Amino acid sequence: MKRTLTLGAGFIAMMTFLSMRSTDAWVPLLDKDLSQWETYLSYAHKPEYNGNIPKDASGVSIPPIGHNKDDTHVFSVLNEPGGPVLRISGEIYGCLFTRQSYKNYHLKLQVKWGGQKYIPRKNKLRDSGILYHSTGEAGVDYWHSWMLSQEFQIMEGHMGDFWCMANSAIDIRSYPSEGVMSCVADEKQPFNTFKSGGDAYCMRAANYESPAGELTTLELICFEGKSLHIVNGNVVMVLKDSRYITSDGRSVPLTSGKIQLQSEAAEVFYRDIRIKKLSTLPKAYEELFL
Repeated sequence: MKRTLTLGAGFIAMMTFLSMRSTDAWVPLLDKDLSQWETYLSYAHKPEYNGNIPKDASGVSIPPIGHNKDDTHVFSVLNEPGGPVLRISGEIYGCLFTRQSYKNYHLKLQVKWGGQKYIPRKNKLRDSGILYHSTGEAGVDYWHSWMLSQEFQIMEGHMGDFWCMANSAIDIRSYPSEGVMSCVADEKQPFNTFKSGGDAYCMRAANYESPAGELTTLELICFEGKSLHIVNGNVVMVLKDSRYITSDGRSVPLTSGKIQLQSEAAEVFYRDIRIKKLSTLPKAYEELFL
């Protein structure tokens, strides 16, 4: 009997350890074959783009390039001494998106800008982004390039900004907009609503991007509709009640989905992309939502 009890206790301890390990362990998302990702490409947009599907000279709508047809190698992997590095050329609008959907997680990666920029951003800031809770069809947004989602903006001087993607909505601790001035995130302010048709954009609380040529570490924490945008260890935005608005005005929770990395007319490099499951919101951040 004693031996049976001992073995039983050992089994329970082992299962507990494995359960903790499955929750706490970081899982790498980047390898040389991009085995955990798929691609979607739409268009090389023109400067006069107006939000409509591009048309050819005879006025016929041009179809997007589509899924997993990256013949121009917009997305590629460089085998560097420190591990694989994802290069996104930016030449064509689109995204790399995970095969798997995720809920309640901590995503971490490093990012650095490349030198190339393309029309229509030749004379604008370099731009990309992490789109999370991505669901549904690709190309439902203004640029006809991405899925319904929430955006963690990656942009020169604007790491951690937020954009509503398609008909998404969310609440952010922020100062309200005034006139031509945008809303600005601040963890001590009340939550304000962001959605298409109203305020759909919010600036990060402060600029913590690394100097040009250096890697910036970005973290995205998502738990039960709450999220945090973190840049080089600094919380730059506190968000909650992630949702989307249906055509008849209903709010539907948007708390899980795929992760997209944007191709948006600028060359960008990503490395050390990893994710881990969360069973609770990390205690260090709980008070931000009280």
